[in-house]
Amino acid sequence: MRIFVWLLRAAIFLILFAFALNNQHEASVRWFFASEWRSPTVFVLLAAFLLGGLFGVLAMFPTLWRYRRLARKEHRPGFSQSLDTGAHPPSAASPPKLPPPDGL
Repeated sequence: MRIFVWLLRAAIFLILFAFALNNQHEASVRWFFASEWRSPTVFVLLAAFLLGGLFGVLAMFPTLWRYRRLARKEHRPGFSQSLDTGAHPPSAASPPKLPPPDGL
């Protein structure tokens, strides 16, 4: 299994490397106020991918913080209110029911 994973990683690397070699033409990104960034196409694509991933992670943080706050509140000593709508408190075997996440 380990060899298969390394072969898959090597194949992905070689495909991306060939993609980078085939996209060495210069691309220009025009910003505001007549400023311009000239770079090989593969760097422009890489920058767009990284910025999109960073934006996705940052957009996830408010929901993550809300769930962490609810989980800390649930485990606080002396806290008797339960998020479960049933009459019985949640057992240790089942995780507490959290509200559904908000969409964007």
